[in-house]
Amino acid sequence: METSPSPRSVAVFGAGYIGLVTGACLAQLGHRVVVRDVVQQKVDALARGEVPFHEPGLSELILANAGRLSFTLDASVALEGAEVAYVCVDTPPTAAGDADLSRVHAVVDDLLGAAHLRAVVVKSTVPIGTGARIRARLDRAGLDHVGYASNPEFTAEGTAVDDFLHPDRIVVGADDDATADLVAGLHHGVDGPVVRMDVASAELAKLTANALLMTKISFANEIAGLCEATGADVEQVMGAVGMDPRIGSRFLRAGLGWGGSCFPKDGTALKTLASRDGLHLPLLSAVIDVNNAAPGRALQRLKDEIGGVDGKTVTLLGMAFKAGTDDMRQAPSAVVASRLLAEGAEVRCWDPLARVTDPALWDRTARFDDVLKALAGADAAIVVTEWPQLRDLPWQEVAASMASPVLLDGRNLLDPAAMREAGFTYLSVGRP
Repeated sequence: METSPSPRSVAVFGAGYIGLVTGACLAQLGHRVVVRDVVQQKVDALARGEVPFHEPGLSELILANAGRLSFTLDASVALEGAEVAYVCVDTPPTAAGDADLSRVHAVVDDLLGAAHLRAVVVKSTVPIGTGARIRARLDRAGLDHVGYASNPEFTAEGTAVDDFLHPDRIVVGADDDATADLVAGLHHGVDGPVVRMDVASAELAKLTANALLMTKISFANEIAGLCEATGADVEQVMGAVGMDPRIGSRFLRAGLGWGGSCFPKDGTALKTLASRDGLHLPLLSAVIDVNNAAPGRALQRLKDEIGGVDGKTVTLLGMAFKAGTDDMRQAPSAVVASRLLAEGAEVRCWDPLARVTDPALWDRTARFDDVLKALAGADAAIVVTEWPQLRDLPWQEVAASMASPVLLDGRNLLDPAAMREAGFTYLSVGRP
């Protein structure tokens, strides 16, 4: 990886997924980076080289750049000598559906005394107009000489490091060329094109990209329902559709719907943003409705097959919102587990990485480290997360160990013929 010919001193605020990936990758590019967070335990762990979540390649990158990368609780330490301050804090949804910008504004408060900065860069996902408001705050504080840029992230959990260093595009929203040049220069050595635009357009680009990806997933799920009614195979249908270069194959997989920290939050935020301006986004509303219905529709097929779940033992194979991550934020597994418990089922769970973030729900389930033990004696099982190791289970032995070998493949991960040959009553999404 080619490093920058003009290394900069950078302060990164927020040691979550985006902040740590941003800090580690900027250090890899040759910059001196200090990451600031407000949680003592997280800062202490990072100082020991321990990453508080699972992200492939991130811990190795942090260790490899220990000489250029440090962590602190103190905003003044992070800002000392910094030329650029990155804002990478969470913007969770409020009860009204807006993005909660309190953490963003708290960081800006810390920046108002840093007159030596050359630029403030917001990587957090924020509503349109946030940049204009921050710009006005900087100006009122006498920091009109400090540039402002929106540099939204387009990284996916599980591939975030590679997404940063080899992106499809680097979006830089700035209203002056000097700031745009500075932010673009920070990415020297990154294998991807820089796309320049105004701040408001950059803010909307991230939300719009996620909304379109959500639309592809929900469309696949709508077609899956039609396939179930007609005997068609959604995998074959979407395989053919995705070969069209105008459409592409990614995100056309039917299943239990999306989850994670971005899609649910960003979809709601975009709808709320539009409503504030008196606009209605009927397509996006339908996309969200289809997604919300996906787990229940799949579960109904299982209940029809086994005569309801009251008193039955059901094993969930996977809890994280997708394979390759330990993140359970807005995971479909939570919806599935909640509905099963509400209808009287005993719920078992297996996942190789998942970090429980809602004890009130998951304390009511039985957690297993051994997937075979989780399946033994169960009345049914559901593939909730597309963990690749599930393909290699001794499924014939599993079928013999279960009280009734019924499996709902909520991710269309397994081969239908092979599963039926192994002795399962096999249900999937949109496949006959």
